[in-house]
Amino acid sequence: MKIHEFQAKQILRQAGVPVLKGVVACSADEAAAAFTQLGSPIAVVKAQIHAGGRGKGTMIEHPQQHGVQLVRSAAEAAEVAGRILGSRLVTIQTGPEGQLVRQVLIEQGCNIARELYLGIVVDRAAAKPVLMVSSEGGVEIEKVAAETPERIFKEHFEPLAGLQDFQARKLCQSLEISGPAAASAAAFMKAMCRAFVQYDGSLAEINPLVITDDGEMIALDAKISFDDNALFRHKDLAELRDLDEEEPAEVRAGNAGLSYVKLDGNIGCLVNGAGLAMSTMDIIKLHGGQPANFLDVGGGADTDQVTEAFRILLGDPNVQAVLVNIFGGIMRCTTIAEAIVAAYKTVGFNVPLVVRLEGTEVEEGRKILEASGVDIITAAGLTEAAQKVVAAAA
Repeated sequence: MKIHEFQAKQILRQAGVPVLKGVVACSADEAAAAFTQLGSPIAVVKAQIHAGGRGKGTMIEHPQQHGVQLVRSAAEAAEVAGRILGSRLVTIQTGPEGQLVRQVLIEQGCNIARELYLGIVVDRAAAKPVLMVSSEGGVEIEKVAAETPERIFKEHFEPLAGLQDFQARKLCQSLEISGPAAASAAAFMKAMCRAFVQYDGSLAEINPLVITDDGEMIALDAKISFDDNALFRHKDLAELRDLDEEEPAEVRAGNAGLSYVKLDGNIGCLVNGAGLAMSTMDIIKLHGGQPANFLDVGGGADTDQVTEAFRILLGDPNVQAVLVNIFGGIMRCTTIAEAIVAAYKTVGFNVPLVVRLEGTEVEEGRKILEASGVDIITAAGLTEAAQKVVAAAA
């Protein structure tokens, strides 16, 4: 689950991580009042969307405007916020359609001496969280990793023990941080690692991470994502979810217990099992097609869930054909076949449907489909299924 920057900073503040004062505004008047409330000679107006690259992103409606702008008066804050709010911000992570800005963060300014980068993720190979820092702050870390990987420094840490003092000193030395700034940096890093573990984070990123003229390390930005599988332990975090920032079809699928990710292609995929779903998308691309989604109905889907899956697939105007690829292990082929027939009667199929069934009760499942009268293109193997669905979509 992703959250906004201002929400991430609320969590970090509670965890003892230094952040600047800020006020959320949903209108130009609120932005002006927020500037006055902060009492700072300068402030920054930041668009709040679930995407990175806002500082370099541009507004579709106002191409000269960026998602992060410096202001020096309440009137200027109102003017800038008025242009940002209600506009669509295009960044490297949103795609050309951009993302609608519904709120902005008005944050006090500070004197910046250095800009750094800090990130924490779970290293699955090491089975531990890993803290990453770099002297290259304020730029895309992917670019740094590709062009100058030697400027990224890493330390794995034990979740229960947290980042150790010697590890913090080592990272400070790598970043050439010394004196009072080193003490501030060490405390900052340790607090970040504690918060990451405490809230079951999947990603925490501060970019830029700054050191002020006074030697204090501050999170100038904040991006945090949480492990969905651990949210049952954090009921309070559920309140931070902003459904307006999420793909409606993905929210709908999640409510039905389905794993769905929308893509840009024209071939809908309904598959059981994440690995099989990935293989299905790969083989569709191998034969010249473009998958429109990742959809895993899992091993225990019932008729209602499969029917809802078809509603979601067919609700995408880009879908020109659908491939159902089921390997019956826990999931019986007869269950899928009955669900396909029920979905046809309930939803109706307005695009070609290719079905490949294998596994438990496969012959019985095929007989159900043959006797149903539903217009279905059958396939015996995955390669044949991919070839047929690509041809049908074309």
